[in-house]
Amino acid sequence: MGYTIPIGPYHPALEELIYVRLFVEGETIKDAEIRIGYNHRGIEKLATQRDFLQTLILVERVCGICSNSHPLCLCMGLEAIAGIPVSKRARYIRVIMSELERIHSHLLWAGIAAHLIGFESLFMEIFQGRENIMDILEMISGNRVNYAMNIIGGVRRDLDPEQKLQVLKALEILEEKLKPIINVFLEDKTIALRTRNVGILTKEKAIDYAVVGPFARASGICEDIRKTAPYSSYEDFDFQVIVREECDVWARAVVRLLEVKESIKILRQALENLPDGPINPGKLPQIPAGETLSRLEAPRGENVHYIVTDGTDHLKRLQIRVPTYMNAPSIVEPLKGQTVADSGLIIASMDPCFSCMDR
Repeated sequence: MGYTIPIGPYHPALEELIYVRLFVEGETIKDAEIRIGYNHRGIEKLATQRDFLQTLILVERVCGICSNSHPLCLCMGLEAIAGIPVSKRARYIRVIMSELERIHSHLLWAGIAAHLIGFESLFMEIFQGRENIMDILEMISGNRVNYAMNIIGGVRRDLDPEQKLQVLKALEILEEKLKPIINVFLEDKTIALRTRNVGILTKEKAIDYAVVGPFARASGICEDIRKTAPYSSYEDFDFQVIVREECDVWARAVVRLLEVKESIKILRQALENLPDGPINPGKLPQIPAGETLSRLEAPRGENVHYIVTDGTDHLKRLQIRVPTYMNAPSIVEPLKGQTVADSGLIIASMDPCFSCMDR
């Protein structure tokens, strides 16, 4: 006999608004249905009613975790429309902020995954490491969330030599803390039982659904905008795109944790080779009429802004495509054939942000 089990819109395993209907027989999930749209905030419409500086502040609040990615993506688009050059130093600082954000986002996910598995001591270890990165973000920008670092033509804040040393020291500490955490995910039998061969999204299905980011790379898809379409001088940095073929929850955890190591590698290169020069033009440039598609690799995957300007001081049109919008439909596939007890962890393995998807 079959049953329908509702998960959400409010559910203790999912802190954001989402409704997933599980169609089960006994404890086995036979099919699932995902429903979205519980948190619409009208950000894209509001963006056409504010000037460019106000819109930068607005899009920064699309997502609290990716609060550097959205204003950076918007700035890159406006700079492309207006032909505004960005100094090498400003581009490197943008990379530094992006990779610090990627680290804290991936560690946030890993900590929540440990919590859902029931590994509370591991959860606390991961969040202690993440706290060091949050302190560094606060030191550089003045904020732990919504950093307000990006401005059209560059960045708002510079890094002095003392700050560079503090960031490098924090990276050294994090690297040491990361080693046992990665070893636990790689070797612990309990984590293996909860994650290996659980929530499988095959490479073929991942391509069919056009999933992005670590979710895609854990299914064997080697795609990272930082490599395939470099921006902000990412072509200057030596790093590896982490890809796994296991296609399960375990692979998604390993991809994100190993990406943290690659982010540390990028940060060291950026800090040690930080060029001299100005960080912004000093005044807001005029933005002519134009149209562009701006994209970058946010922590969750490819973030896209479609931007139209009309020569005034505000946007004519802004459309944002966040990574979760691409990944959410595919979560039906990993749920099929799994148990109800694993459903929360499988959905969380996507690292969803339903608030930014709804906007």
